[in-house]
Amino acid sequence: MKAYVFPGQGAQFSGMGKDLFDLSAEAKALFQQADDVLGYSLSKVMFEGTEEELRETKITQPAIFAHSAITYLSAEDIEQPTAVAGHSLGEFSALVAAGALDFAAALRLVAERALAMQAATEAVPGTMAAVLGLDDDIIENACAAIEEIVVPANYNTNGQLVISGSVEGVEKASKILTDLGARRVVLLPVGGAFHSPLMQPAQDRLRAAIEEAYFRPPACEIYQNTDAQPSTDPEVIKAKLIAQLTSPVRWTQTIQNMQAAGLTDFIEVGGKGKILAGLIRKVDRSLNVDQLG
Repeated sequence: MKAYVFPGQGAQFSGMGKDLFDLSAEAKALFQQADDVLGYSLSKVMFEGTEEELRETKITQPAIFAHSAITYLSAEDIEQPTAVAGHSLGEFSALVAAGALDFAAALRLVAERALAMQAATEAVPGTMAAVLGLDDDIIENACAAIEEIVVPANYNTNGQLVISGSVEGVEKASKILTDLGARRVVLLPVGGAFHSPLMQPAQDRLRAAIEEAYFRPPACEIYQNTDAQPSTDPEVIKAKLIAQLTSPVRWTQTIQNMQAAGLTDFIEVGGKGKILAGLIRKVDRSLNVDQLG
């Protein structure tokens, strides 16, 4: 059984989507629709923008979503997935692939999400760090013992967990975790504490937009970040999307649960390379991962 998976922030690259635009009339129409929905030429930034321009959250998120969603929607003879999942932002692309949201509606939500998250990071700066080589429970306990805000944010794969919070909290946790035997603790080049309590203002802003949007029952199960469980009820999907901004991305658990349900063939859609493929294989090397786009 095949599952399609969609990357999140960090999958952007200069020139993304230009090949699709040039080769597919359907892709070209979708890029033009994206430009119309947003009121500016997202396609121009994607095709010609610098890496620095593409790192701005308000650009990064619509660009990655558009690339993944258009890659999927314009693909020829694509098989109906048994299930879908997306890493953080990628959950919106997954919802389009599953038929729960149409492209334009999802893009509007992604654009609002990006603006809300950027505003939250500007109001209260935060940061994130990847912790390598420690068990999850050691990291969880260390974060819980620190007075400053710092929490597990991305359970990416076995032995790789990203923490998120205030600059002081992440710095303190990084030192403690290094002393506890982490192989490496790497500060990430981000300006915000994504998937932490510092995203509460963004969550509050996004809530109204998600609640007002029309979601259809998906054609297949979507495994969502907040609990790594499959969802098909539109109201449940909405609630989990809202919770996602302040909840950790449980990617390791998502892949484990999908595997337990019999899913062994994964197709990563979009992005600059096999970002999710590497994480999936570290969860279990027996899993098959191919690339679309």
